[in-house]
Amino acid sequence: MTAATALEASGQRHGNRSEQLKQLRRQMAAVSGKVGQSSRGAAVAEESAPVSETALPVPALLTEVLPGGVSRGTVAVLSGARSLLLGMVAAVTADGGNAAIVGQPDIGLLAAVEMGADLSRVAVIPDPGNDPVEVAAVLMDGMDLVVLGLAGRAVAPTRVRAVTARARQRGCTLLVADGDWPGAALRLDARVRSYETTCATPGFGRISAVRLGVRARGRHVARTRAG
Repeated sequence: MTAATALEASGQRHGNRSEQLKQLRRQMAAVSGKVGQSSRGAAVAEESAPVSETALPVPALLTEVLPGGVSRGTVAVLSGARSLLLGMVAAVTADGGNAAIVGQPDIGLLAAVEMGADLSRVAVIPDPGNDPVEVAAVLMDGMDLVVLGLAGRAVAPTRVRAVTARARQRGCTLLVADGDWPGAALRLDARVRSYETTCATPGFGRISAVRLGVRARGRHVARTRAG
């Protein structure tokens, strides 16, 4: 892909669930060669650095609390400022991994690029239909990172267990936003602490940087960082 791939799911609503999943798999097969295979399968492009076999990289903001990165197959819940979510996508794709963003129609891809994201390695499914969890589970077969926006939906415990097990088996990290995931191994909360601005002329300027305070809870967390 030369830009983020938008896999439109709205047309899938006219078929039954099985037909919807078949269509999604066909779409993923069509872009897999462009996005690049997961580092666990075929080799990534020669110019890309290989991703770790055991952990995904994290943005600089998280290196103190997660010095070893995020373990592959982990399910994490993200809350608060979306900059942390975009930072994760940027860190993974800049390191040669592939990421998918599901159910986040207003995601700021320009901000991700400014953080260093490689959009040729990002698949975007803004409208996953009525079952974004199923869409995310399908994507785990070919991605290193899947970001899932739940839009406040509750997920049944049986599905939580099944998808968590799938993530672990596929070695794909699942980041859940805009909702909860019972039993998640990692929980990250990011809050804006301050802004940096640049002023070209008195009274006018733009935000050049955002400082976040991050709290991390869960297994293998070195310590909590707040600001």
